[in-house]
Amino acid sequence: MTSFRDAAMNSKAWPFEEARRLLKRYEKKDPEKGYVLFETGYGPSGLPHIGTFGEVARTTMIRRAFEAISDIPTRLICFSDDMDGMRKVPGNVPNQDMLRTHEQKPLTSVPDPFGEFESFGDHNNAMLRRFLDTFGFEYEFASATEYYKSGKFDAMLLRAAEKYDEIMAIMLKSLREERQQTYSCFLPIHPETGRVLYVPMKEVNAKDGTVTFDDEDGREWTLPVTGGNVKLQWKPDFGMRWAALDVDFEMYGKDHSTNTPIYDGICRVLGGRAPEHFTYELFLDANGEKISKSKGNGLSIDEWLTYASTESLSYFMYLKPKTAKRMHFDVIPKAVDEYHQQLRAYPDQDADKQANNPVWHIHGGKVPESRMVVPFSMLLNLASVAGATDKDGLWGFIKRYAPDATPASHPDLDQAAGFAVRYFNDFVAPERQFRLPTDQERAAIEDLRNQLAELPKTDLNVQFDDPSDALQTMVFAVGKAHEFEPLRDWFKALYEVLLGASQGPRFGGFIALYGVDETIGLIDRALAGELVA
Repeated sequence: MTSFRDAAMNSKAWPFEEARRLLKRYEKKDPEKGYVLFETGYGPSGLPHIGTFGEVARTTMIRRAFEAISDIPTRLICFSDDMDGMRKVPGNVPNQDMLRTHEQKPLTSVPDPFGEFESFGDHNNAMLRRFLDTFGFEYEFASATEYYKSGKFDAMLLRAAEKYDEIMAIMLKSLREERQQTYSCFLPIHPETGRVLYVPMKEVNAKDGTVTFDDEDGREWTLPVTGGNVKLQWKPDFGMRWAALDVDFEMYGKDHSTNTPIYDGICRVLGGRAPEHFTYELFLDANGEKISKSKGNGLSIDEWLTYASTESLSYFMYLKPKTAKRMHFDVIPKAVDEYHQQLRAYPDQDADKQANNPVWHIHGGKVPESRMVVPFSMLLNLASVAGATDKDGLWGFIKRYAPDATPASHPDLDQAAGFAVRYFNDFVAPERQFRLPTDQERAAIEDLRNQLAELPKTDLNVQFDDPSDALQTMVFAVGKAHEFEPLRDWFKALYEVLLGASQGPRFGGFIALYGVDETIGLIDRALAGELVA
């Protein structure tokens, strides 16, 4: 029988593939620091968006995979570049005029527009930590402001002064000629205005560890590179941070991929070993545009959690990370149902299949049982026809379909019922479009109605071993008898005439859940034109 570690060593699941690549980094000897360090970077220029969560979630999946195949301890640092200058005011926050007076200051020197924290950087950092804590991530938070000002980066900044020409040689090759004239990897913080200055250096004194420059008014200043008086431009900062912390693994979006040689080169110039990388595709909004913190387009973490569980979001993050995916509300129901399908499959799978199952990576091997006896898509349709305004309105139907289910015994189903009502009212109801049936469809739907009416007036759970299968067979047979070709046109007609949508649930299961008499009533209203009206 294959052990799980053996299965993991051969698994084609992308977290295990990355974990094995990382393990090769230390195949000759363990890391001198005593652990493997994973890092994620975060630019807190706006409110955290769902892509930020995805980076930490995916990194955590690789970390768990690594721990399954190696005994080397691990750490994960979530690093916030909160000393970065606020280049422009995000469009989705209050107090825009106030913020504009603080442009170019480090984010941790900009007042919080929400009035809740000491700075805008602190506010966004707190938002990030709250989101990550919601998902139970194990991580250590790190602030660039704290690292620069406390001296944790001082040794590496002094080395950057020594290696200034080598760093600049790497950077200048990537810049346009006009930018080369004014570029410096060091960004001084103006002693008076507190703004981050993008000015050329008149001198970099490695012996004294200082930089000399003129500010915008032509005044000359000399500042030490240590103690938070300067920071590095973001590309050199990437490489410096890797060298300073001895980072072993970091993933980032495709938009960073062309910078990888720059990050790696600067890390090596500073005496570090470049980490392993993983480049993922970017998330797109409903219009196919890249999700942006400053625009606030696409889904936020809070918005997803308004309509579905945290685990369903983790499942979405697991899927095909190297493929660009549209991140909008209509992906939620599919993610919920597929997640529970994988949960139900997991207990009966062997080690090889479990290592490839997304739920192992979502839960780090501690996979819970799914109590979701009714699919989320079915709950949405039930909310539609039942006119439910809260989850209690759905439980009467659920109890008839699954008599042993209760909110206490099936908490995931109870939570999903609440989500379904909310999702239906916000997204499904406004888009529903009922239509009248064609003559062929009317005849078939009337036939289905009559066959349902002929069923014995007994509990379906007593009458059939699996009521949804028996009813699905009936629906299927009616469609065949009325010569629908292809047969999916028959099911599409049922969805459009009865539910106001072009897609829907397994219809036999829907009848079993909603009830035979209730379905007959729904058909009668649809054939009478009441749903269209």
